[in-house]
Amino acid sequence: MSNQGPDSRRRSVTSTVPSEELAALDLEQLRSYRHGLEGEEDKVSYWRRLVHARIDVLEAESGTSAPLSIDDLVRVLGDTGSGRTRRALVRFRAADPLPDLPVLSEMWVTEVDPHDAGEIEDALERLRTAERQLTAYRRALHDRIDEATRELILRYRANPLAALTVIPQE
Repeated sequence: MSNQGPDSRRRSVTSTVPSEELAALDLEQLRSYRHGLEGEEDKVSYWRRLVHARIDVLEAESGTSAPLSIDDLVRVLGDTGSGRTRRALVRFRAADPLPDLPVLSEMWVTEVDPHDAGEIEDALERLRTAERQLTAYRRALHDRIDEATRELILRYRANPLAALTVIPQE
């Protein structure tokens, strides 16, 4: 999705131009494709939240000589800087395996000396690079989800009864 604001997104989803790339998919394949994209977006968003949390913890640890207390962690991980608190991820439970991330071994930093400014800066740079990559990938996923949504809307407008096929039959 582009950074042109909510009105742009609304226009992109309600466009009347069919997608050449999705034309070959039947309705069930199109729904499945869109559902798969949404699942991938959930995984990417999850990883972005983990990366943001790790950045926040590293930045907070770098300013203190003692390990962060539980209260410190609650403050650091709960504050978004916008006055709103972060919400828990709903679709993943702690017992679920973590989604795969190809660059995880390169960007994840487990041991950093909070007194070594060079180590902290290196870790933060790797995390920020990963965050930028994840954000770009997530934006591309949003574009594809919007395209699939637009195609579904066009097909339902052309054949409103097709929308009823998602309702389970008894």
